[in-house]
Amino acid sequence: MCNTCGCGTGEARLEGMALHDRHVQSAGGAQDGSRYGIRAPLRVRRDAMPPDAAPSAPVPGRESAPAPEPAHVHVPGLTPARMLRIEQDILAKNDGYAMDNRAVFAQTGIFALNLVSSPGAGKTSLLVRTIRMLGGRYPVAVIEGDQQTSNDAERIRATGAPAVQINTGKGCHLDAHMVAGALSRLSPPRDAILMIENVGNLVCPAGFDLGEAHKVLVLSVTEGEDKPLKYPDMFRRASLLLLNKIDLLPYLEFDVALCIANARRTNPDLRIIAVSATTGEGMPEWLAWLEQGARAAREAAGADMTMTAEA
Repeated sequence: MCNTCGCGTGEARLEGMALHDRHVQSAGGAQDGSRYGIRAPLRVRRDAMPPDAAPSAPVPGRESAPAPEPAHVHVPGLTPARMLRIEQDILAKNDGYAMDNRAVFAQTGIFALNLVSSPGAGKTSLLVRTIRMLGGRYPVAVIEGDQQTSNDAERIRATGAPAVQINTGKGCHLDAHMVAGALSRLSPPRDAILMIENVGNLVCPAGFDLGEAHKVLVLSVTEGEDKPLKYPDMFRRASLLLLNKIDLLPYLEFDVALCIANARRTNPDLRIIAVSATTGEGMPEWLAWLEQGARAAREAAGADMTMTAEA
């Protein structure tokens, strides 16, 4: 079970197939890296990883996010020390898979983002609009996370972008092992932008590193200005906040300035872009941020390949 919230595990399915270790060890899968010509083992030490592959690689001017903290959940029959040990074991195992994912992304120039939000904040609609506005300037691949249905993956595939669906069952978040399994099925091309749409939840996804470059938090104006204060851990770990559905502001009593103040009170370095997936307002600034990160990932991977060849 997830020690953060008690959700069920072992029920995750990738497009109808149960996720097991063998699915991420297949030829061309994410962990061996052979799909991209990577021959070296990918389970590397954190201190041996290049700066661009470091956890929570920063946007220019943005420092790395803090490491996850224990949730300190109380369960009848288990001492706090035992609960802490269980949580540490869960997160350590997840971090191993996350390092493997991050190493693949770093060596292949893939710019991976973990999109997180409450249910209904508009992540999928935002992705659809983003893919269409990019117009093929960068290849985009998507991993969709939901407890049930493949509705969101089907919406993404309708744009022409490849997508795979992970159904977490009773689980309330994606983890790095699920992402590794999805990568082996998706096989995104080199230099792609990989969007990982997490399960709608502002609690558990904050503690699970997927190997992404950044967490991008989507908050809709229908949710209330106090969300950053209610869920501070997620706001602290995000690099970028997309304040979505601003086309609805004329019909709501939502204080944008107060919301931004609360977000900056939680995370002073958080970049904030107001957008509307419906009207396209603010989308050019979001796309510019996205393309800047994709170019940086591509250039870092190219430099690494050059250094390897020269060696």
